[in-house]
Amino acid sequence: MLDYPTFDFDQVDFVTSDTHFSHARISELAGRPYSTVEEMNDDLVRRWNDTASPSSVVLHLGDVALGPIEESIALTARLNGRRLLVPGNHDRVSPATQSKRAIERFLPKYEAAGWEILPEVIEGTRRGYRIIASHYPYAGDSQEQDRHTSHRPRWDDGIPLLHGHTHARDYGPNGHQFHVGVDAHDFAPIPFSVIDAWIRSLPGIETRLQTAVREAREVIADLDDTPPSNMDLMFFMQAYDELHMHLEELLEALRSQTSPERRSS
Repeated sequence: MLDYPTFDFDQVDFVTSDTHFSHARISELAGRPYSTVEEMNDDLVRRWNDTASPSSVVLHLGDVALGPIEESIALTARLNGRRLLVPGNHDRVSPATQSKRAIERFLPKYEAAGWEILPEVIEGTRRGYRIIASHYPYAGDSQEQDRHTSHRPRWDDGIPLLHGHTHARDYGPNGHQFHVGVDAHDFAPIPFSVIDAWIRSLPGIETRLQTAVREAREVIADLDDTPPSNMDLMFFMQAYDELHMHLEELLEALRSQTSPERRSS
């Protein structure tokens, strides 16, 4: 079963993170090639709009803007496309750093600028492959110690994860993680086709349907290998519950593979 709020990654055209609009010190901290914050803002908007069209769907994995938030978040209304935001620690709608009252206060400002706010961690499928997205990686940070660990995906169990937060400049993929921040990708959103190719290249990667079939077969094999004389009622009920869970996952994977939207994509 899915561990986090469900999201349809098949709708997304581009993914990015860590734009840090109006952050006066980000060029110094992250080594960006801008002499003023105004130059950075204008260039980020230009590169975004040269990449994404008004009809594009762009998934942003956090840290959209800093500085005076009324001004900085308002300028993001200039960005093309339908814009979906997974909050990062610097966003004023982040449960990791903001109180519930603060989030309620700032949410209308994000929505007025055209942002749709998503949960901190989302999970779903892309072309049949299971995928997770969060501002935070499984492990890693722009500082010496990992921050906000209680708000990250719990552990790396082989599911591909898209993330930002680290401001790394020299790579996107790293094991089962893919850093989508602008500092690593020419300060522009990444076409999701790049992510698709990376997922298919991962060793041993399975579609959600393949995983569900394999896990259901493993449960059945365990049942077949257990001598009936040792199969007391408690063991039988535990095995039944586990098999029922995997069958539900299998049916859900089948439904997602045969939905009208999936057939037309």
